[in-house]
Amino acid sequence: MRLYQLMIFLLSGFFLAGCFASNSPPSIPSEPVTSLVFEQGKQGDMDAADLQLLPDKESDAEDFLVNPMLGDPDDFLVNPLSGDADQTVLADSDEPLDEETLADNLVLQGNDQMPPEEPGEILAHEEPVFDFPVVENEKVRYFVDYFSGRAKKTFTLWLERSGHYLPMMQEIFADEGLPRDLAYLAMVESGFNDKAYSWAHAVGPWQFIESTGRRYGLKNDWWYDERRDPEKATRAAARFLQDLYNDFDGDWYLAVASYNAGPGKLRNAIKRYKTRDFWELCRGKYLKTETKNYLPKLLAALMIAKQPKKYGFTELEYHAPLQYDTATLPSSTDLEVIARLTGVEYLVVKKLNPELKRWSTPPAAKDYQVRLPTGSKEAFLAGYDELPERQRANYVRHKVRSGDTLLALSKRYGVRVQDIKNLNRIRNTRAIQIGTNLIIPLNPDANGSTALAELKDDYKRSRRAYYTVRSGDSLWKISRKFNVTEKQLRVWNRLGWSNVIRPGQRLVVSSKAAPAKKVAAVKDPGPLHKVVYKVRPGDTLWAIGREFSVATGQIRSWNNLAENHVLQPGERLTLHVSSKGRG
Repeated sequence: MRLYQLMIFLLSGFFLAGCFASNSPPSIPSEPVTSLVFEQGKQGDMDAADLQLLPDKESDAEDFLVNPMLGDPDDFLVNPLSGDADQTVLADSDEPLDEETLADNLVLQGNDQMPPEEPGEILAHEEPVFDFPVVENEKVRYFVDYFSGRAKKTFTLWLERSGHYLPMMQEIFADEGLPRDLAYLAMVESGFNDKAYSWAHAVGPWQFIESTGRRYGLKNDWWYDERRDPEKATRAAARFLQDLYNDFDGDWYLAVASYNAGPGKLRNAIKRYKTRDFWELCRGKYLKTETKNYLPKLLAALMIAKQPKKYGFTELEYHAPLQYDTATLPSSTDLEVIARLTGVEYLVVKKLNPELKRWSTPPAAKDYQVRLPTGSKEAFLAGYDELPERQRANYVRHKVRSGDTLLALSKRYGVRVQDIKNLNRIRNTRAIQIGTNLIIPLNPDANGSTALAELKDDYKRSRRAYYTVRSGDSLWKISRKFNVTEKQLRVWNRLGWSNVIRPGQRLVVSSKAAPAKKVAAVKDPGPLHKVVYKVRPGDTLWAIGREFSVATGQIRSWNNLAENHVLQPGERLTLHVSSKGRG
C-alpha cells in the first residue's frame, strides 16, 4: 500500500513540474489568450511589456472538448488532437509590406534619427501664425532638416495625404475645442496611413491601442475596427487629448508627450525631476528617446506644413478632401454587392470604409452606416431595395465548433458539401481544427476569392526589432507575443539550445534586426561617448574620421550633413567616439 502511495506521489510531482515549466506551452489552456492590451502609451512605464492578457471573446470552452464521432469523412470535421483555437484553412503568413508603408515605418520608427541631446536656445515662432504653441530650437531644427532632407520623399507623401484627412480632422478638433493645428499629430503618429498597425498593437491614423480605443467608444471585433475609421478615431483622439490637457493643467506640451508615453510616465518624470518644463524633463534619462523626439517632430511637421515651399516642398499634389454619401443597411451586405450597385470597383468601396476588415458589413450590426461614392446613393438604394435579402450576402463565416460536420453545415446553410470543400480548399476533413474559420458560399455563382483572401485582416503591420526580457518571461511567451518561433529566437540571439534568459537581457525579436553572419572578428570598441569637435582650417571629414576612428558617413548622419557639404573653420561637429577610438 505504501509503495502504491509513493508511486502516486511521484507521478503527481512529475505532472506538477510539467505544468509549471516556464518554457513549455500549456497543452490545453483553460482560458485562451489572444488579445494583448495595454493602456495608451506605446512605451515607457506602460509599454508592451506591461500587457494585460485578456481572454478572446470568441473562444469557447467547448472548443477544447473531444469529438468522439466517427463515420463518413465528410461527417467527421473536427480533429480532437488539434488544440489551436483560432485557425484558418489557408496558411496564415504575414504578407510583405508595400513600399509606401515600409517607407512610412522607417521614418515613424526613427531608428536613423539622432537629434542633439540639448535643445539649445528656445525661440518663440512668430510667423506664420499657429493656434498651437510653436517654438524653435536645435531639436526642432534637426527634424525640420531631417523631414526636408533624408526623409523628404516620405514626408512629401505625408503632406499629400494630409489633403484627404486634415480638413475633416481640423473641423472635429475645432468642434471639440482643440487647436486646429494639433490635428497634424496624426502625421507624426501614422503618416495618415489608416491601416497602420504597430508592434504594440496600436491601430489607425491615431494609433489607438484597444483598451484606450474602447474607453473612448471605438469598437473592434473580427469584422470591423473603428480605430481605423478616420472620423470616429479623430473624434476619440480629440476627447483623449482634451482629457490629457486637463490632467496636466493646460500644458499642451505635456499633454502631447503623454499621448505617446502614457500619462503615468509623464507624472513620474515630473515627480522625479521636480519640473513641468518638457525640455527640462528631456535632459534626464527617465523618458524614452521616442517621447523626447515626439514633440519636436510635431513642431517640425507644423513648420513645414504651414510653409512647404520655404523648405523645398514644391509641386505637391494634395489628395482630394474626404467626401462620400452614406446609406443605412438593414442586414449584412457584401462590399462586392455595394460596388456593383454603385458602379465602382470593390477597392473603391473598401477604401471609403477602412474600418471594415473583411468582405462584408458586420452580420450582427443592425442599421449599419456604409459609405458610398459621392452621388451614388439614389441609384444604390433603388437597386438595393429590389435585391432579396439572401442575395445581399454571398458568403458567411462559420467558426468550427466541437461536433460540427460538413454535412450538418451544408444542411444548416442550404448549400452542397462539395461547394464548402471547394471554396475552402479542403482535402482532408479530419485535418480541420476546432476554431477554424470556414467561408460558406450562400450563392453558388460566387467564386469566393475576395472572401477567402480576407479571412486574414488587411492591417499594415510594423515589427518591433528588440525586446527587453522581464521577470517571468520565457522564450515561449516572447515567441507568442511577437508571432515568431522559439527556434527563430534561439538563432537570432545565438542561444544554442539553452532556454535560459535573464531579466534585462535584450533579445532580437524580428528577422530584420537579426545579425548577419560574421565575416571577420571585430574587436570590442569599448563604450561610446559624445565629443563636440570644432573644425580647424584645412580639416576634412576624412581626416576627422581617421583621427577619431569613425566613418565619414557616420559623421554626416550624426550632423545631418549633405554629401556636398563644405566644412567651415569654427563649425562644430557632434561625434560618438569609442574610448579606444581616437588615433
